[in-house]
Amino acid sequence: MDESTLETARIVRELKRMLKARGITYAELGRRIGLSEPSVKRVFSRSSLTLQRLEAICKAAGASVLDVIKLAGEPDDAAPDTLSWDQEAELAADPGLLSCFYLLINGRKPLELARDLSVNERQVRRWLAQLNKLGLVVLSSNRTRIRTAPSIAWRKDGPVRALYEEQVRKEFLRSPFSGAGEALQFRSAELSEASSQTLLKKLERLASDFRELAELDRLLPRRDKRSFAVLIACRPWVFSMFEGFRQSAAG
Repeated sequence: MDESTLETARIVRELKRMLKARGITYAELGRRIGLSEPSVKRVFSRSSLTLQRLEAICKAAGASVLDVIKLAGEPDDAAPDTLSWDQEAELAADPGLLSCFYLLINGRKPLELARDLSVNERQVRRWLAQLNKLGLVVLSSNRTRIRTAPSIAWRKDGPVRALYEEQVRKEFLRSPFSGAGEALQFRSAELSEASSQTLLKKLERLASDFRELAELDRLLPRRDKRSFAVLIACRPWVFSMFEGFRQSAAG
């Protein structure tokens, strides 16, 4: 297989991943670009992409051709979404370093960091050197390569959650969740063990979907995105009011 064919295959792979992450089926894509579902399937199975068709598919998926090509050029190995204890400890010890890391993994360029964090370029260079030493980025003469996923799963008993979890919970939940781009769903019911395990797997999939979307949008300019957070949680639980009734009845 020659290099051109390999590049096309990588682009097709990224298009498939993008469509899946954004919930766009082949049938829906066909409606958006004026092709039947079988025709769309043939395009992907045969990797028969013209530039015009690539542009149409990217537009239908809400991305640019450049975004897809950049993603296709990334290494095949999935970037880790967890850090070591020592890496987390270094980040937790320095709020500025943690902020710098957060912006970098979400696509900020080093030249934008000084403005966004209201510091001078010398401080940014110090933070980048620290992140490089920690193995979180790789510095070269013309670019900074991120070595992690854009959405980090912080360790449950790790330094970052120990320091910030209570504050984050209070700030995040201090909202009526009624504005644009906001949603809050709360459900409570009695479930079997099998159903509860199925629910847990679905929540894990949702977290994975969030990571994929963050990866797809990492390369977008910041004017086209904003910081977004999702809190995913469930556990065996009985509302204290109901528990009080139970205890009264038992007494």
